[in-house]
Amino acid sequence: MCRFFTALLVLAWGQAALADAPKVVVDIAPVQALVAMVMGDTGAPGLLLPQGADAHDFQLRPSQARDLAAADLVIWVGPEMTPWLGRALMGGGNGATVALLDAPQVVRRGFEGENAAAGHDHASHDHLHEGLDPHAWLEPANAQIWLRVIADALAIADPTQAAVYQANADAAQAQIATIEAEIAAILAPVKGRPFAVTHDAYGYFADHFGLQIVGSLRTGDAAMPGAAHLTGLQTALLAEGAVCIFPEANHDDSSARQMAEAAGLHLGGALDPEGSSLTPGPALYGDLMLGLATVLAACLSRP
Repeated sequence: MCRFFTALLVLAWGQAALADAPKVVVDIAPVQALVAMVMGDTGAPGLLLPQGADAHDFQLRPSQARDLAAADLVIWVGPEMTPWLGRALMGGGNGATVALLDAPQVVRRGFEGENAAAGHDHASHDHLHEGLDPHAWLEPANAQIWLRVIADALAIADPTQAAVYQANADAAQAQIATIEAEIAAILAPVKGRPFAVTHDAYGYFADHFGLQIVGSLRTGDAAMPGAAHLTGLQTALLAEGAVCIFPEANHDDSSARQMAEAAGLHLGGALDPEGSSLTPGPALYGDLMLGLATVLAACLSRP
């Protein structure tokens, strides 16, 4: 957790009270949504990853690199999710950084349910199907923790608006709790129905809401599935009585279609765990989470 604590200490010592809202830059749309909820009317966080771009393999444009260098505060998931941002931050800057995945009490899991050892450096695995699963915003409890972390970081950077940030975080936590209850109600009728996904990004969501994922087509975000993997997955899907397989936004759906035909599964709608098809802004997090639940339930409820 040293990255997280170091960032906050640097922020506390190095930032004076600002006349205007701090210039905040974030990595991906779900984080931008949470930060926007906390900032409210005080300002808008900048989003580095464009809509539809690959979160794990992206190259900053010169203008984005300048925005990053000029930021007072960078809030990101961590290098496990966006290694390109980790490399860019190594170049230095005047602002502070907060890696949300390192925040205290955050629920962290390994891919395929492995327990992720606290403090272990997984940055080198480049988001392969091993190590720490960085899709931690799909666990509502983490979103609740992150809202408080974001509010604390903004309060240090901008003490004059500290009370506003804390109040906005309170309101956002209540909103997410309501969304969480709505999702639980949507998914309750299909909790026991097995399914497959395009890649292993949904463990936090499935763990929290009691869903049964049999397996994933891809063994990594960029890896094309090999014949042995697909054969093993098909066998597992048949053995478990899987109902559906779900393609994913920003991924070709041909492998999912082929597996659906081979294993006799329904082909579900495209899941969008990063909100790549949604309009960035404070509503995106709730829309993303409810969208996952709605798409899953629509297919899993089929006979």
